[in-house]
Amino acid sequence: MAANPPILISDDIHGLPFSKGLLAQSFMSAGLAPARAYAAAKQVEDRLRETGDMPVSIGKLRALASNVLEESAGREVASRYRKLQELLRLDKPLVIMVGGTTGVGKSTIATEIAHRLGITRIVSTDSIREVMRGIFSKELMPAIYESSFNAWRGLRVPVPHGANPVIVGFREQTAAVVTGIKSLVDRAATEGVSMVIEGVHIVPGYLDACVLCDARVVQLVIAVDDEDTHRSHFYIREVQTDGTRAFEKYRANFANIRLLGGYIEDLAKEHGIPVVHSHQLDRTVADTLERVVNAVIGDEASPSSP
Repeated sequence: MAANPPILISDDIHGLPFSKGLLAQSFMSAGLAPARAYAAAKQVEDRLRETGDMPVSIGKLRALASNVLEESAGREVASRYRKLQELLRLDKPLVIMVGGTTGVGKSTIATEIAHRLGITRIVSTDSIREVMRGIFSKELMPAIYESSFNAWRGLRVPVPHGANPVIVGFREQTAAVVTGIKSLVDRAATEGVSMVIEGVHIVPGYLDACVLCDARVVQLVIAVDDEDTHRSHFYIREVQTDGTRAFEKYRANFANIRLLGGYIEDLAKEHGIPVVHSHQLDRTVADTLERVVNAVIGDEASPSSP
């Protein structure tokens, strides 16, 4: 029996064939489980072959995909799919910045968001700090040689009366790292490449909006309200990394970590940056993704509360 001929996309520059796998991935980004996503993608392929109207345009393919999703998964999933497709047609690169104190799950959430949006560049602000350590000596910039919650140990000037040294040290370290963050955003804008930047140094108010105008920048802060849940993240991290990120180090500095969390969240409220309260990973990723989509395409509807 002869194999079915490939379904070509007529307005693709290179005339690439239709791919169920890629379509299923876009359905998963909209919230479908893998099995349902592949089943829906197969439905789209079957309908294209039934109509015989080939090659198919991108617009027609997306319209059909949206209809299939609405029939099989509901209007909410179909609407989310359409919004995600709009992100692919941005006139500027998308830069998503995910902040929050140590241990709230920033890197995991950032990785999931990048995967669902097809973004291949993910950078942590800790990596920026490591690069800066190779350029600036400890004598010249001592604050970057300490953890964010212990940056006060690198302070070279007296702490102002009444000020908290943990906050003062963190502010000095963040001010230094922000220089590297700005350079990354500039590079993304110049190359036209989207990226996700995550880290404790993504602090509301430290990045001048005019510096970010050449990219579509969405900034969010992740928070874990419950202290016991937050503390458990460090134990899980220790197990997952075979002890390279030791639980005891974070347990001993947990009060400072929570203090920085409150400081970052207060700045987020002051500057109008969304705070995503993390309870369960899948729900947090979904809420974060929806906030990104709504921020970029101008939909003011807020995600459902956890």
